[in-house]
Amino acid sequence: MSALTAHLDVPLHFGAPGAARRAVVAVLGGWGFRDQDWLDGAAVVVSELVTNAVRHGGGCVALNVEADDGRVVVSVADGSSVVPRRRDPDEVGGRGLVLIEALAENWTVHDHHGGKQVRVALPPCPEGEASQPRLAHLSSAAAH
Repeated sequence: MSALTAHLDVPLHFGAPGAARRAVVAVLGGWGFRDQDWLDGAAVVVSELVTNAVRHGGGCVALNVEADDGRVVVSVADGSSVVPRRRDPDEVGGRGLVLIEALAENWTVHDHHGGKQVRVALPPCPEGEASQPRLAHLSSAAAH
């Protein structure tokens, strides 16, 4: 299977995490990823990344999904250079990194055009991916 990439520009509003989550699950499903538990985990990762970017990132949120040989990386770029950090257990909220660490193989932060990009490598999907991804149903707005 050759490398696949989808790019979405996510508007900054309260509905962005849900819209991004649904779009990524649709893209991954179109690429042949079928395991529902794995897709649910990917959806949580996307939701946490986009929620953090909307709350703290400023500017446009760019979401990328890459798949190559059954490996999937999700990345979110925003306008803030502040690196995500684990919160004190007594603080309200701020548990997104704990969820991401539980669901991901690893995550990294990189400088990105004056802001940052958070990249999350997902564990392999238990059912792998289909040999021939179905891309026809993806909207042009969801995948470039």
